[in-house]
Amino acid sequence: MRKALAVVAPILVCVACLQAQSASPKFNGARAFEDLRQLVAIGTRVAGTPGAQVARDYIRKQLQAVGVAVEEQPFEAVTPLGRVKMVNLRAIFPAGTPATTPRLVIGGHYDTKLMKEFTFVGANDGGSSAAFLIELGRALKTRTGGAPIELLFLDGEEAVQEWQGTDHTYGSRYYVEAARRSGTLRDIRAFILVDMVGDSNLVLKRDTNSTGVLVDAIWSAARRLGRREFVSEATAIEDDHLEFLAAGVPSVDIIDLEYPDQTSRFWHTQYDTVENVSAASLQAVGDVLLAALPALDKTDARSPR
Repeated sequence: MRKALAVVAPILVCVACLQAQSASPKFNGARAFEDLRQLVAIGTRVAGTPGAQVARDYIRKQLQAVGVAVEEQPFEAVTPLGRVKMVNLRAIFPAGTPATTPRLVIGGHYDTKLMKEFTFVGANDGGSSAAFLIELGRALKTRTGGAPIELLFLDGEEAVQEWQGTDHTYGSRYYVEAARRSGTLRDIRAFILVDMVGDSNLVLKRDTNSTGVLVDAIWSAARRLGRREFVSEATAIEDDHLEFLAAGVPSVDIIDLEYPDQTSRFWHTQYDTVENVSAASLQAVGDVLLAALPALDKTDARSPR
């Protein structure tokens, strides 16, 4: 009997290990790339247009497929071209978690910039962040423990005309102001922004506007995984995270604005297409962010930057 137990016990331990491993969240870059391709196939997704509505329907369908409710946050933005109806989307993991629970918010924008000279499909700029968040939602479905996570799909990040004054980040500005009015801003422990993370030649620099401890947590995870896409060079980025920072919410931006490199530009051009983004880049960011979650859970991000 003792010999039988000695044989069975290790088997039971191994089964438990396999079950624990299967419960670990895994990001699938190829699946995220397919989401990106589907979003690009919609065409332009400019805020307030039918294309943006189709994109929202697609996002909602994918997240509902993993059993998570998607909440709309509609608002009307005053832009240089008049009033535009916009909609943020929210989904909280685990499913059923109240929206007022202290949580991490991971967000990105799904809209594309209005271009009159050519058809702008925004594979990287708008497509990669939305697709990334969809796949992250699938991965989070199997996550156990840790702080609740809200996925936030922001509308109206793009300037209607030029990035100056308040002609940009409409969705993040509204979201922050709504949280301030409701008294729930304090429930956001940290905001992690992903934007333009699909570049085939991905180089992610440390943003000097971001909260330092959050940057350190993410870039340290990248070093542990040997992900060379996350480099030590620094740059200053203006993006949706600035609205959160201005409200006192610790925030970090993961973005490659030098798309595809320092000498060429696909950003806001007709070359921001599926051919110039890759599943491997989405995979790299997904792996790193999931690996960084335990540190982000423990980080006292509300300490001074």
